[in-house]
Amino acid sequence: MITSSQNPKIKLIHALLGRAKERREAGAFVADGVRLVEEAVNSNWGFRFVLYDASLNERGSSLIERLISRQVEVEEVSEPLMKSLSDTETPQGILAVLEFSQPPIDSPLNFVLIPDQIRDPGNLGTLLRTAVAAGVQALFLPPETTDPFAPKVLRSGMGAHFRVPIRSMKWEKIQRETKDLQVFLADMEGISCWETDLRPPLALIVGSEAEGASQEARELATQKISIPMSGKIESLNAGVAGSVLMFEVVRQRNQI
Repeated sequence: MITSSQNPKIKLIHALLGRAKERREAGAFVADGVRLVEEAVNSNWGFRFVLYDASLNERGSSLIERLISRQVEVEEVSEPLMKSLSDTETPQGILAVLEFSQPPIDSPLNFVLIPDQIRDPGNLGTLLRTAVAAGVQALFLPPETTDPFAPKVLRSGMGAHFRVPIRSMKWEKIQRETKDLQVFLADMEGISCWETDLRPPLALIVGSEAEGASQEARELATQKISIPMSGKIESLNAGVAGSVLMFEVVRQRNQI
């Protein structure tokens, strides 16, 4: 059992939880909690190791058995040490260090999401989760968007990270990757999404509610679209607005 905060595994986890730079350099990130670790197992994700403590529930214990059967390195830690590793109020007694592997992107592209300058972890996690539900093929993350593998984004995504390709890219590469797509920018001054044909292959850019879309995003976009609102609200947050627009794409494409 690991009881020391100086253990190399514990030091690695602290580093990965702290900074995006550490995650990039190590090529790894941390999944905290039964649900996320379970989603990683179900997706055949690459594991480095798993830590658990005595507080783990029955579902988590069954998960440990599955991990051991797959020859994943599993080690018990003391409860105080596990609590020091988790940034949740009620740790679930399990966390995993996972590889930065990524699902392949289906080709040809017909539905891409570009979250531009989304810095709120909850909003980015919501967009990821909705993207999976809406059948988005890939997310292209431009500079100034928060790290998708930060702990709060992972929790908010509820396992979406293991089901959709996520690629961080500079705008030059995003332009190349979307050259055969119509690029729609969510904007209050755009044409109503209800009056826009969203059935052809497309990329959807959603900017932050605080700053809006970047200049690069505006230059890439071929059309601006908006969400009609009858209430006296200036705008929706990025997570909600992106979700509405993604499912408008789904609605139009599923019409008979």
